Amino acid sequence: MNDFANKGTPPSLQHAMDKAGGAANLLWKPDAPSWAVPVVKPEFTGWAAEQAAWGQGVALSDLSHHMNDLFIKGPDALKLLSDYSANSYANFEIGQAKQYIPVNANGDIITDGILMRDGAEAFTLSGVPSSQNWVRWHGEQNGYDVAFDADPDSGFRGGRDPVLFRYQIQGPRALDLVAAVFGGPLPQTKFFHSVPVTLAGRAFRALRHGMAGQAGYEFIGPWEHAGYVKDAFLKAGIAFDLIQVGGLAYSTNGIESGWIPTPTPGIYSDPDLHAYRTSLKVFSFEGQKPLYGTFRSDNIEDYYVSPWELGYGRSIKFDHDFYGRDALQAAETTVNRTRVTLELDKEQALAEIGPEDAFFLSYGRYSIEINGKIVGMTFYTGRIAPTDRVMALSLIDKAFAEPGTKVDFVWGSHPGLSAPANAEHDYSRISATVWPSPYSSFARTQYRQNG
Repeated sequence: MNDFANKGTPPSLQHAMDKAGGAANLLWKPDAPSWAVPVVKPEFTGWAAEQAAWGQGVALSDLSHHMNDLFIKGPDALKLLSDYSANSYANFEIGQAKQYIPVNANGDIITDGILMRDGAEAFTLSGVPSSQNWVRWHGEQNGYDVAFDADPDSGFRGGRDPVLFRYQIQGPRALDLVAAVFGGPLPQTKFFHSVPVTLAGRAFRALRHGMAGQAGYEFIGPWEHAGYVKDAFLKAGIAFDLIQVGGLAYSTNGIESGWIPTPTPGIYSDPDLHAYRTSLKVFSFEGQKPLYGTFRSDNIEDYYVSPWELGYGRSIKFDHDFYGRDALQAAETTVNRTRVTLELDKEQALAEIGPEDAFFLSYGRYSIEINGKIVGMTFYTGRIAPTDRVMALSLIDKAFAEPGTKVDFVWGSHPGLSAPANAEHDYSRISATVWPSPYSSFARTQYRQNG
C-alpha cells in the first residue's frame, strides 16, 4: 500500500516517489474506485436512460462542480500559454475555446484542458489540474507578467460556491430547446466558439460544444445566475422531455466521443523536472490519480501518451516555438499507436464484469492482446446502455487498428509491487472487436463540420 498518512505526510510528490521506489509504485492502487462527480446526484431518472438522452433526445448536464478552473490574467498571459502548448494562437478570438495541449520535453502530454479567451489579456483554463499546475509553475518560475487565481472543484472548495456555472445542453433536440428558452435560435456559431447571451438581464456565454458526439451548447456564467439559468432550462425542457444527467452517466460520455480524460501526466521521470515534482504535494492529482488493471509496468513512461496518439493532431500547430516542440514534431511520424474503441463480447462481459442492468465504469489500464502478445491498453471502459455493450476507449498498435479486428481484453487486477510486472493473477480474457474512435459516426464525420 502507498498509505503515507500514518507515516507522516511527505512534503512533495518527489519525496513520495522516492519513498515508494518510483512513480509506478506510488500510483499503483489495485481495484481503486472510479472517480465520482462531486455534488451532482449520481442519478436522476437512471443512468441508462440518462446515457440514452444525449443521443436520442435532449440532456442537461451540470458541469459546475467537477472541473478545476485557473484564471490567468496579465500582459504575458498569451505568451505564457503559447510557450507551453502546441496550440496556435493566431486569430484566437475573445469567446473562443481551445483544447489546450501542453507537452513535456519528450513530446508526451501533461494532460489537456479547455482554454477559453475571456479578454485581451484574460483566459480561463479548465479541467483536471495537471495542465493548470504545469502552466502556473512555469509562469511563476520564469518571470512572466501574469496573475493566477485558482478555483478547485467542489470536492475541495470547502463548501464554497463555484466561481462559474456550466450547464451543457446536448442531443438531437438540443437546439430546439435552446431556441425555446431564448425565444429563438442563437446566432450561428462555429464549434468551440461562443456568443454572449442574456436571460432576463442576466448575462453569460453560450459555447458551441457537446461531449458525446451530439450538437449542443455549454452555457457558462457567474454563479450568482446559476439557479435562474438552470430553472429556465428545466421549465422549458418539460415540453421536450428533457432529462437531467447524473454523475454516473456523465462520467461515461467520453467513451463514445473518443476523449481520454486523464492520461498519465508525463512529469515523473525527467530529471530536469525534479524541482517541479518537489513543488507538487503528494495529495494532488499527480500524486493520487491511480493506476490499476492488468497492464502493469515498473516504468512509468510506459503509461505516457502522445497527443498524436490521442487524436489531437488537428489542434497541433508548429507556427511558434514551445516547450517540447522538436520532440513532438518528430513523434508525428514515429508514434506506433492510435486511438480505437473496443466493443467487448456481450455474453463474456456479462459473465466476467456483471449484469447488463448494473452500472460499470473503470479507468483501469487493461492489456489488449492478440495471440498472447500485448498490442495496446485501455484507458476508459464502461457499459453504454444504448449500445447494449461494454466498451473500452483504448490505444492500440496501428497494425491492429483496422475496424473489425478481433482482440482479447485482459480483465483482472495486478496487485502491484508484491508481484512481478508480468505476473498474472486470475486474469480472464474477453473477446473484443476493434472499432473506430469516436465510436459515433456522427461525431466522426459531421459534428465539428456543423459548426
